[in-house]
Amino acid sequence: MINELFFSSMTSLLVCMALIPPLRLMAERFQVMDLPGGRKAHEHPVPKVGGIALAIGACASIAWWVPKDVSTVSVLLGSVIIVGFGVWDDRVNLDYRTKLLGQVLAALVVVMAGDIRFTTLPFPPDTEVPVWVGTLMTVVFLVGVSNAVNLTDGLDGLAGGLSFLTLAGIAYLAYLSNDSTVLLLTVPFLGALLGFLRYNTYPARIFMGDGGSQLLGFIMGLLAILLSDSSRGPFSPSLALFLLGLPFLDTLGVTGQRLAEGRSPFIGDRAHIHHKLLRVGFTHYEAVTVIYVIQGGMLGLAYLLRWQSDMLIFPLYLGIALSVLVLFIAAGRGLLPTPKSQDGHFLSNMTITRFVNGPWLTDLPIRFLAVVVPMFLIALVFVPSSIPSDVGYLSIAVFVVVLLGLSFSTQIAPYFVRGGLYVGTTFLLYVCEGSRDGSLSTLVIAHNTFFIVVAVMVLLSLRFNPDNRFQTTPLDYLMVFLAVTFPLLPEVSADMSHLGVLAAKLIVLFFSFELLLHTFSNRVQQLGLVSLWILFGLGIRIVW
Repeated sequence: MINELFFSSMTSLLVCMALIPPLRLMAERFQVMDLPGGRKAHEHPVPKVGGIALAIGACASIAWWVPKDVSTVSVLLGSVIIVGFGVWDDRVNLDYRTKLLGQVLAALVVVMAGDIRFTTLPFPPDTEVPVWVGTLMTVVFLVGVSNAVNLTDGLDGLAGGLSFLTLAGIAYLAYLSNDSTVLLLTVPFLGALLGFLRYNTYPARIFMGDGGSQLLGFIMGLLAILLSDSSRGPFSPSLALFLLGLPFLDTLGVTGQRLAEGRSPFIGDRAHIHHKLLRVGFTHYEAVTVIYVIQGGMLGLAYLLRWQSDMLIFPLYLGIALSVLVLFIAAGRGLLPTPKSQDGHFLSNMTITRFVNGPWLTDLPIRFLAVVVPMFLIALVFVPSSIPSDVGYLSIAVFVVVLLGLSFSTQIAPYFVRGGLYVGTTFLLYVCEGSRDGSLSTLVIAHNTFFIVVAVMVLLSLRFNPDNRFQTTPLDYLMVFLAVTFPLLPEVSADMSHLGVLAAKLIVLFFSFELLLHTFSNRVQQLGLVSLWILFGLGIRIVW
């Protein structure tokens, strides 16, 4: 199971990241661009084809790694339908009736072909609902969630980050209930989202478009239904409300505000929670971070209430929903204060003042990373006692792709170098951690100390290097938080905790790669040679 989860996430991550550069180049030619103006927060045209890369990466990984049964096939078919209609909408701006038709068709496929539907209601417990009632509820629910996530896609990295948090919560609860089907369906989307979000965080270089946002809502709704099915696991159907969290509450609040003001709930405006945070004085960066924190709180409640009955879960959610609705209506009528700092930013002044300007903090950390990280990776190729054949063959395949990429123009070479470093390093640390000998305690201590030192140098470089053009994003903080906290979560087995530690080490190295690629942009070829060495070394080791 651990190997399937690792390789399925890596497959979707790799495919998504590989597809985004060529899709960006083709987006303008085929006029699939999100133009600024109106309710849009961006100021320049942005390709909105990220959902295609996300969908292909996740679906290809599921088709390859997840056991094929009726449910899996129906999920893939439903995903294809909803992405197809979404991309069509991105291209020609469909009428709402046509968009609704696509959403209903996708929902009916998984209900009728995959037999995925609500089988019980929160009240009364343990009472099965008629098939037609369960079918109707499921279709309405999936259409609602698809549109709710679509409506939250208003700031760079917002819908993708919220979806990542929700899917991570679903994956953890599926792990606790030993639901391998939900876990194997969730992890590929987590991997694809990681690949997409690297290009989508502020300032975004690509948008997911309606195809991506509707797909994420559709998948999260399906997984929530599967997770809370009483015939499959111990969780209540009401728990899905907390798992889906903020997108549902935001849609409820906006709809209530529009109705209270006598306006149509179907006509768009700037009434969503991210618009309100921007008006209060939050920056784009800060607004996304705050919404991430709120969604994290909703998922925390889902975890705390996971074994509770509907008698507690549903009334608590109803109270939260009513509070949000009241706040939205009050904000719409101007009854809430809108404090701003003198420069117009709510949190931006809350930074640590630079206390040292000497070169030992501005220059030494990045030069340390430039020398030590490549040398460490080059030497680490010789450490594993053996290389699994699947890792070796995949490394050879990626080696060929990166080598071809370096032969193309200098404009796209950095994308291949970045992909080679990410994938090669992940494979390398994975096999090193798997072949570690517990008796070599000194080597283990040195290995962990190295990552602590590199992490400190990364932080110093991010904070004090004036020439650094790489900026951290809310996604970066989210990844660090998850990597640090996951091994500490209750009921996490030693193997899963081990993956959390591995993820933390990878994040440290990924940050160092981004710093080096931005600071030494004229040395991309050298970093490319490092990635080629890692991939070639892993590939050739399978015949040693």
